[in-house]
Amino acid sequence: MSERKPRKDAARNRAAVFAAADDLFARCESPEAVTMADIAAAAGVGKATLFRAFGDRTGLIRALYEARLAPVRSAAGEGPSPLGPAAPPLLRVPALLDAMLCFKLDNRHLALALEGVAGDSGPYRAEHYAWWHGLLRDALEGIPGLADPGYTAHALLAATRADLVEHLVGEERTGREQLRAQLAAHTARVIGSGTPRG
Repeated sequence: MSERKPRKDAARNRAAVFAAADDLFARCESPEAVTMADIAAAAGVGKATLFRAFGDRTGLIRALYEARLAPVRSAAGEGPSPLGPAAPPLLRVPALLDAMLCFKLDNRHLALALEGVAGDSGPYRAEHYAWWHGLLRDALEGIPGLADPGYTAHALLAATRADLVEHLVGEERTGREQLRAQLAAHTARVIGSGTPRG
């Protein structure tokens, strides 16, 4: 009984922290402006609780990103989803890229914050980037005649970088559906399907 209560408290605190961080990142003008103190205050927990649970701000951002990405990971890993490994490559590649773009659109400042904390190692060594790249590369390998699936996966992923998405949406005021259609058309040209998303 005594162990169950701390676990419940920890789960409740984690949910409150994630909800507070989501809200702060969604409303902020710049991801760098969101501090551990801000998140702790908004979640109603002490700063020490955050540092115990996540280590530092980077750890919190990575944990939140992974929690939000979990449904996409699940859809891409199994079942009849167009994201899943059983889907035909010409359908799976654009579906994966559309899912990534929608994820970035729904989590713009969180994605920017994660790319911003990559530091000297850059975003390309991050675990989530390696996961996306591996999925795309594997799907691209199933398209006959496509040269260098590894490089093509990197090039296609570049079109969904958080800083580019932020520029297109925030500066150029590109609408969500327009951006999805543009990415689908670009993907179709690259993989040669000739059937851009409508």
